[in-house]
Amino acid sequence: MSEFQLYFQQGLYHVLDIYAYDHILFIVALTVPYVFKDWKNVLLLVTLFTIGHSMSLILSVYDIIHVNGKLVEFLIPVTILITALYNIFRANKSGKKDSVNFLAFTTLFFGIIHGLGFSSYFKMLVANNHDDKLLPLMEFALGIEVAQVIIVLIVLILSWAVQTFFRFSLRDWILVTCSFVAGVVVPMIINNRIW
Repeated sequence: MSEFQLYFQQGLYHVLDIYAYDHILFIVALTVPYVFKDWKNVLLLVTLFTIGHSMSLILSVYDIIHVNGKLVEFLIPVTILITALYNIFRANKSGKKDSVNFLAFTTLFFGIIHGLGFSSYFKMLVANNHDDKLLPLMEFALGIEVAQVIIVLIVLILSWAVQTFFRFSLRDWILVTCSFVAGVVVPMIINNRIW
């Protein structure tokens, strides 16, 4: 297996790992308010999340920052809950688009937090690459981006199907999906090792 395949697959599986579903939940919560015609905004947000994720990995791999693993493990589900609750409270304000700048900054910041959660493992993964750690990071980030786009497409297709065949309104779809996401992450927060 080539190095590109190795790091690309690691990024892909990092997101699509069903046992580490926090990343999937975040992308679902991020995507659920959108429909296919909003694809540019969704792609921007997902890419910013990947950039934030990659920034924290770079800072960690080059020993610029060191993080408290327990705190990061606590903050990851908190970011998912904030995103889900934000969408729940915004669901009734249809027609009023949020500032892309606000969402972009928040998504970038949340990407940094999520990246810190994976930084120790990624640091071990590239430990043997003494000369070049940036190229593996970019290959890993590409895998993350592809995986996130897969999740986005699944969410948008489900959204379209639910609204078309079951006559759910977008508002109801947002409320049901984000309530489910919140219901999954609240126990993660309560049962976290930080307490």
